[in-house]
Amino acid sequence: MKAEIDQQRTLLTLAEVDAELRRIAHRAANLTEQQEVDRLQEQHQVANDQLAVVGIALEDLDGEITKLESEIESVRQREERDRGLLAGGTVNAKQLSELQHELETLERRQASLEDSLLEVMERREALQAQQSEQLARVDELQTELSAAQSARDKALAEINAAREGCGARRSSLAGALVPELLTIYEKQTERGGVGAAVLQGRRCGACRIEIDRGEMARITAAEPNDLLRCPECGAVLLRLKV
Repeated sequence: MKAEIDQQRTLLTLAEVDAELRRIAHRAANLTEQQEVDRLQEQHQVANDQLAVVGIALEDLDGEITKLESEIESVRQREERDRGLLAGGTVNAKQLSELQHELETLERRQASLEDSLLEVMERREALQAQQSEQLARVDELQTELSAAQSARDKALAEINAAREGCGARRSSLAGALVPELLTIYEKQTERGGVGAAVLQGRRCGACRIEIDRGEMARITAAEPNDLLRCPECGAVLLRLKV
């Protein structure tokens, strides 16, 4: 097939634009800004999970406190009742002894319950401090995450703008090529190879493999407008000064 020099130059420019589109696609698929968002999202989730665990532990302690306070109040009411009976002077000697013994038992029970309540309240205070620290950590991570998401969105916007610009240029270049030449190029790129590249000495600019002397003799003898293919990778081989 023949291809005029201006068509060959257009084809080379199209290959360069396609290479840029591949670089854009690679950057989009391996966006460092997205990786930072993913890292912070994971940390934010872990921090929220830890905060939830602390919250559950606080609820459990609140339940213990409520139970202990209720038991203490019951003991106090019973003490008040017994002291009222003692003060009324209407009990016999046996009842008096039993009431005094019961009061001693109730006092010990109340002291034990109050000690337990104090311990639980101290644990709750420590958990509240931990909860405050965890809340601050969650807020800090949320701020960092929001900033990272903004940076990611900005990077994606730049990538999309570059992709659209390259896409528009590609359409213009493809439209300037004769259909037969464009078809050859497109079939080569569909196979995953570089569609066209400049011959650099004896080396193919697409696959970077040196062409043997026999094939080079055939290439050298070809007319400038003869369309040549790399014998190794199949790319359109352009003999242009760039």
